[in-house]
Amino acid sequence: MQEASGSTSFPIGKLAILLAVLQEHEWKKVVEQELKSQDFRYTIGRVGAMDMIKVIAAIETAAKNNNIIDSNKYREVHSLYHAIIEAIQSIGRGVVQFGDILRTVGLTFAIVRGKMTGAVEHEGEWIAVCAYGTIGAPKKGFEHEAIGFGFNHI
Repeated sequence: MQEASGSTSFPIGKLAILLAVLQEHEWKKVVEQELKSQDFRYTIGRVGAMDMIKVIAAIETAAKNNNIIDSNKYREVHSLYHAIIEAIQSIGRGVVQFGDILRTVGLTFAIVRGKMTGAVEHEGEWIAVCAYGTIGAPKKGFEHEAIGFGFNHI
């Protein structure tokens, strides 16, 4: 992947967004190759729910089951939690309002963990969570697209 700036690789956050958005597209393989070439750990999942707790639990469970985080290390679990909440707030346009007011989400999510690249060298690893899908009334055709992104250091 070649960016306009001449850099030869995409940063962790951009790759998380592309991974979530391109799940049904042939370009998904290119994104996964880039993730592997940069030694990022990642996973993809899907969740549909009217309850925010179920969305959080699905993303957290996927991260634990696919060894993105170590569930015995508080810093890793805590970092993931903040990235998830940030992504969910984006989907809800700043206010997490689904379930109680009869709104539902159908999301594909991507979790990516690794070193952050850039002009400044950053210590440690970072975690990015992106969720892409639909939000709306729990009736087919009454929903619209939404995307959420969260990013946190571990």
